Amino acid sequence: MSNLPSHIYAGLDLLSTAVIIIDRSFTLKYANPAAETMFAFSQKNALGVSLTRLFSAHAGNAALFGMLHRVVEHDAGFSENELTLETAAAMLLHTACTAAPAEGQRLTLEFHQQDQQMKIVREEKILAHQQLNRELIRNLAHEIKNPLGGIRGSAQLLERELPQNELKEYTQVIVQEADRLQALMDRLLTPHRLPKLASLNIHEVLERVLALVLAEFPVGIKVVRDYDTSLPDLIGEKELLIQALLNVARNAAQAMKGVGEIRIVTRIARQVTLARIRYRYALTIDIIDNGPGVASALQDKIFYPLVSGRDGGTGLGLSIAQDLVNQHQGIIEFDSVPGQTRFTVLLPVRNVQPTPEISQHS
Repeated sequence: MSNLPSHIYAGLDLLSTAVIIIDRSFTLKYANPAAETMFAFSQKNALGVSLTRLFSAHAGNAALFGMLHRVVEHDAGFSENELTLETAAAMLLHTACTAAPAEGQRLTLEFHQQDQQMKIVREEKILAHQQLNRELIRNLAHEIKNPLGGIRGSAQLLERELPQNELKEYTQVIVQEADRLQALMDRLLTPHRLPKLASLNIHEVLERVLALVLAEFPVGIKVVRDYDTSLPDLIGEKELLIQALLNVARNAAQAMKGVGEIRIVTRIARQVTLARIRYRYALTIDIIDNGPGVASALQDKIFYPLVSGRDGGTGLGLSIAQDLVNQHQGIIEFDSVPGQTRFTVLLPVRNVQPTPEISQHS
């Protein structure tokens, strides 16, 4: 397999940082277990494959290959401290990379993932906000619901006393809006319950979601499916996951005003930490649109209730989606630039026993 001594590979297998070895045509010759986990590929299947196939044409990947060309040209080591790499599995990774010549006309690359601790902190912040949001919404809904009945009843009494039908149109508007707000408050006050767990196929869920989105937007939306059909079944409640993913997909269609492309990517992720619980496997569902992107002023509060960047939006769809995914021990993340917004839903495969996350400082 290599001109390098076998004991060197054995030592690299024990490292917690990702190490890959390539030849000078950038063909993969070795990847340690940490690299397999970081980049979500199997060394067995990736050996002999060009690095250009393992990474897509992302701007950060161009910087990586530029550095590798410099290593070959100068026969010296180089480092890049800020690389945003996109893998063939459509994952974005924030890394630092050091590349250096090795024996046998090969290059050794070592990657340090920079965002793991930041990701854990961000997830905990999202979960804490979701709990506060639920309490805030319930209290607000109670305060609004009480006077709504009085407003509706008064409008009905006033309608009976009005002599002209033209004037009754105004009271009917009051009744209709009161009913709409009542339905919204009932939705917000629905008791929080645990999901009814059962085995389900995520692609069946996604196909149901896409059918609903395309029924709502029959013209103008193009759907591109990139499914990994080998994914294991999930344990969860099908209807809740349909609602969560529908809210995200509908949000994408609405952001594009019904005209654009939605790409759905499903993959398996290894060694995923969610709310400080480490799972051996998790499913990732990427819902990607080519719309205008999320305004920078909204990005830090996109999952807050009653916050919407769309005229007429309630600002509840993404907040409810996050809550439903949280009930399945998962989380929704996103990144957005003009022309591409990606919402990533992470759901643990819970038929594998989770283990507590070990602090890096312990």
